[in-house]
Amino acid sequence: MSSDIDAQFDAAFEGLPDDPDDAAPEAAGEKAAPLDYSQYTDTPEGFHSGFVSFVGRPNTGKSTLTNALVGQKIAITADQPETTRHTIRGLVHREDAQVVVVDTPGLHRPRTLLGERLNEVVKETYADVDVIGLTIPADEKIGPGDRWILDNVRSIAPKTPIIGIVTKLDKASKDQVGAQLLALHELLSQEDPEAVVIPVSSKKGVQLDDLVQVIVEHLPEGPKFYPDDHITDERQEKRIEELIREAALSGLKAELPHSVAVQIDEMLPSRTREGVLDIHAIMYLERQGQKRIIEGKDGLRFRRIVGNARKEIMELLGQNVYLDLRIKVLKNWQSDAKSLGRLGF
Repeated sequence: MSSDIDAQFDAAFEGLPDDPDDAAPEAAGEKAAPLDYSQYTDTPEGFHSGFVSFVGRPNTGKSTLTNALVGQKIAITADQPETTRHTIRGLVHREDAQVVVVDTPGLHRPRTLLGERLNEVVKETYADVDVIGLTIPADEKIGPGDRWILDNVRSIAPKTPIIGIVTKLDKASKDQVGAQLLALHELLSQEDPEAVVIPVSSKKGVQLDDLVQVIVEHLPEGPKFYPDDHITDERQEKRIEELIREAALSGLKAELPHSVAVQIDEMLPSRTREGVLDIHAIMYLERQGQKRIIEGKDGLRFRRIVGNARKEIMELLGQNVYLDLRIKVLKNWQSDAKSLGRLGF
C-alpha cells in the first residue's frame, strides 16, 4: 500500500523541474518581465518612513490638516464635529522620507454604539503609529476635553512621541497663538520635557513643511511602504460615498448630521450616454422627520445636495457622472449592531 501511495505522489510531480532555476523557458523563448521592487529596496541611507496620526477633540482641524499635507482632498470636512467615521491613509513623499498620515475619527465620549466602535478604531490606530500629533485650535482654550484625550492617548501608547500642533493659526491673533503655544507646551512637558510644539495653518499653508520635518525627525529609518505616485489607499467607492455625505452635511444642525450615512449601491458605465458613469447610491437616515429636512421645501435642498456631490465626484474621477441618490430610513441605525454591520461599521 505504501508503494502505491509513493507512486501516486511521484506521478503528481512528474515533469516538474527539481529547481526553479532549471525551469523551462517561456513559450516562444520569452520570459516574463521581472517585477520592479527597486523603489522599495533602493532607498538611500538615512531614509525615514512611518505612520503619524493626529488626535484631538472633534473639529480641531485634523482632516483639513491631513488634506493639506497630502496635497489632495482625501478626507471630507464639515463644520459639524465627528465628521470622520473611518481610518484614512494619505501619503507625503519626500526625497529623504515617506510619511503615512492616518486620519481617524475624533476620540470622544460615545453616546451610541457607533461612537463606541469608532473609539475602538481610534485606539487601535494610536497603538500602531510611530508619532502622534495632538491638535489644539489656536482660538480655543485648552480644556478638560483636551486633557482627557491626552490621558487616553498616553495610556494607549505610552512610548509613542507626541507632537503639539496648534491649528487654525489664521483664526487667531499673534498674542493668542503665543499663549496657546505656551499652554500646550506646558501640558505636554509634564510627561516629556523635550516636547515639540508647532503652530500651523492648513488653509493658508503656513508651516506645513516645518511640521513634516518635525514628524520625519521622529520617524524610524526604513524603506518605503507605498509607490511614489500613491496618494491614498482609500477605495474609490468609499471616497465617493464620503463626498455625497459631505454634501449632505452642509448646513445641517443639531443631531441630524450624525444620522446621515451613505452607501454606493452600484456604479457602471451608462448604457445610453457614452463616457458617463452612472452612480446609484442610498442615503440612510434614522427617522422619517429627518427625510423631510434633507429634502427641504419642494425638494430644493436635496437637489442641491445631489448637484454639489456630483460636481465633487466628477472632479475626483475626471469624467461625467449621473448621480442617482435615494433616501431610506433605517431606524436608529447608530445604536443597532445589525444596521452598523450592514453599513460597514
